[in-house]
Amino acid sequence: MRRLVYIVLLSAVSIAAKGQQLPLYSQYLYNKFLINPAVAGSDGYTSVNLTAREQWVGYEGAPRTFSFSMQTRMLKRSYILKQTNARRLIYRPKTDGRVGLGGYVFSDRNGLVHRTGVQVSYAYHLWLRNTTQLSMGLAFTGYHYKIDETQLDFEDPNEPWLNSDLRVGIFVPDAIFGVYLLNPRYSVGFSADQLFEASAKIGDHAYKNFKLYRHYYLFGSYNFVLNTKMDIEPSFIVMMSDQLKPQADIGLTYNYDQGFWAGLAYRTSGALIANVGIRYTNIFIGYAFDFTLNEIQRITYGTHEFTMALKFGDNARKYRWLDRY
Repeated sequence: MRRLVYIVLLSAVSIAAKGQQLPLYSQYLYNKFLINPAVAGSDGYTSVNLTAREQWVGYEGAPRTFSFSMQTRMLKRSYILKQTNARRLIYRPKTDGRVGLGGYVFSDRNGLVHRTGVQVSYAYHLWLRNTTQLSMGLAFTGYHYKIDETQLDFEDPNEPWLNSDLRVGIFVPDAIFGVYLLNPRYSVGFSADQLFEASAKIGDHAYKNFKLYRHYYLFGSYNFVLNTKMDIEPSFIVMMSDQLKPQADIGLTYNYDQGFWAGLAYRTSGALIANVGIRYTNIFIGYAFDFTLNEIQRITYGTHEFTMALKFGDNARKYRWLDRY
C-alpha cells in the first residue's frame, strides 16, 4: 500500500513539475510585464496590477496563482546645466526617459508544489523611429520552493520524502530576459524564463533531480482601427519549454473607446477563453473564463481569472503615445 501511495505521489509531482512549472495567464495581453521584463515602463506610466487566477475550480490540488506587480518609467524630470563650448550653456535632462523599473510578488500553488517569491526588473528603451520603440529587459527572481507536507502520508518515519529539503522548502534564484518591440499599431515580444534551470534534489542520491526547465514566450498583436472609437486586435502567444511541445493562444479582442473590451481566444492544448473588461478613469478591471475542452471539465467549474490595475500619469507623465491597456 505504501509503495502504491509513493508511486501516485511521484506521478503527481512529476505532472506539477514538468507539465506546468510556471503560471498560466489568460489576460497576458493586458499585463505583459508578468511574462516579459522588457515591458517595464514601456508606455511611460506608473502601473499597479493585481491578478488572481483559479484554474479548474472544484478540482482538488488545481493550480492557483496570485500576483501583485508595479512598474514605472524614469522620465525627464530635473535638468542640469552643461557647457557645450566656451560661449554656449544648455540644459540637459538628468534622465532621458529610457529606463524602466518594475517588480512583483507572487504565490503559485500547483498540486503538491508551492512557490512564493519576488522579482525585480530593469528595462532599457530605445526609439528606432518616431513611434517605434525597442525595449530590452532583465529580471532576477528569488522564490521559496516547497512540497506541501500536509498532503503526504507515509507509515515509515524514515521515508526520504519526509526528510527531504523540499519538505521545509528551498530557496531558488533565477533570471528572465526579454525583448519588446512596440508601436501604436502593433507589438511583438520574446522572453526566456528560468534561465538558470535550477535543480531541486529530493531525498538521497537514489532519487533523480527535479529540474526547472527553461521556458520561452513569443507574443504579438496588431491593432485594426475601425473608426475613431472602435478597433479590433488579433493577438497570439506561443509558450514552450525545453521538454514540452509548443502551446499557443490565438485570439481576437474588440475595443471600444479605450473604456471597454471583450475577446475570445483558442488555446491549442484544448480550451476556449472569453474575457471582458472595463475602464473607469484610471482603474481597469478585467475578467477571463477558460472552458477546458478536455475530460477534466466534467468535474470542474472552469478556470477564472480576475485582474485589476491602476495607471497613473495620464497627463503629466505620458510619453509619445498611449499603449492601449
